[in-house]
Amino acid sequence: MTTTYTVRVEPLGAEVSCREDQTVLDACLREGVWLPHACTHGTCGTCKAIVLDGDIDLGSASPFALLDSEREEGCALLCVARPRGDLVVEGEVDIEDGVEVHPVRDHRGRVVTLEEVAPDVRRVVLDLTRPMPFNAGQYVQLVLPGGDTRPYSIANSPSDPRRIELHVRRHPGGAATDRWVFKDLAVGDEVALSGPYGTFSWRPARDKPVLLVGTGTGLAPLASILAQLGETAATAGWEHEVVLYHGVATKDGLYDRERYERLQQELPWFSYRPAVSREPVNGRQGRVTDLLAKDFPRASGRVAYLCGSPRAVEDTMKVLMRARLFPRDILREGFFDSADRASGTHVVRSPLIRR
Repeated sequence: MTTTYTVRVEPLGAEVSCREDQTVLDACLREGVWLPHACTHGTCGTCKAIVLDGDIDLGSASPFALLDSEREEGCALLCVARPRGDLVVEGEVDIEDGVEVHPVRDHRGRVVTLEEVAPDVRRVVLDLTRPMPFNAGQYVQLVLPGGDTRPYSIANSPSDPRRIELHVRRHPGGAATDRWVFKDLAVGDEVALSGPYGTFSWRPARDKPVLLVGTGTGLAPLASILAQLGETAATAGWEHEVVLYHGVATKDGLYDRERYERLQQELPWFSYRPAVSREPVNGRQGRVTDLLAKDFPRASGRVAYLCGSPRAVEDTMKVLMRARLFPRDILREGFFDSADRASGTHVVRSPLIRR
């Protein structure tokens, strides 16, 4: 029989039950105690907390995300740490007005769409057996054959909580992609998943012009945010400028391009700006950071949502900060792959940057 311990989360004073084989973060999220988190694999350091009392197994925390000095001071990454007795932990609890908290739950879905949208990118649409409420920008964990999990951002609007759209990029030799999604997965298959995860999400209380900046399949959570914005505009109106940048290497990577070009014609507040580094599109060529810097030498007064590889997110963040956009108005989601987790090269530790 698995032993269960009590974890008290300060400064909330909330108490949750956590199995000895369960991570502290998972136990908290399933009880609706919302703690900061991003990668959920011990890589990014977002879920770092102080253990005030009790014994904890630090798990597979990256030495780059949790330094030796921090371990000695009693810090832990809650996404990989497991209890070895009753615990008291102190985390950064910061729920913004207008952002709902949705407890993590296990779900099952059936594949209804599986299509190639770009070289090495597939759109996977799942119909769930029961609703999964989520915030635009959040992600799910897909359960692979064999039991491992992989995170994928949700690309559709939260208005249909029974349907989940994912954009999956192929990684050579990847257990989730080469050996499953791009090999054996078929329409009609049943898939297990859990969610929603992530504190990267649409912030409705921030009444400002919006920059959506994504690279590769980092477009997915931005597509969800834009879909929700479009629905908001249709019912309650929207006056602020919204600019979507999609950074890729070649034109054939601009999946859903026609959709965004059509929206640009239909919505007076929306602008779509593809950023292709190796060939011109619409008379422009360059990395997304270069085109963004050219278009917005001053970005203050806006809120930015960034998603893509950790390096691309970090570079874009620097461009926006040079353009006088305050860190509190830069929200980001970095897609960490196995190489990032192994090297820790792209860990961004600044406490000023909101995720």
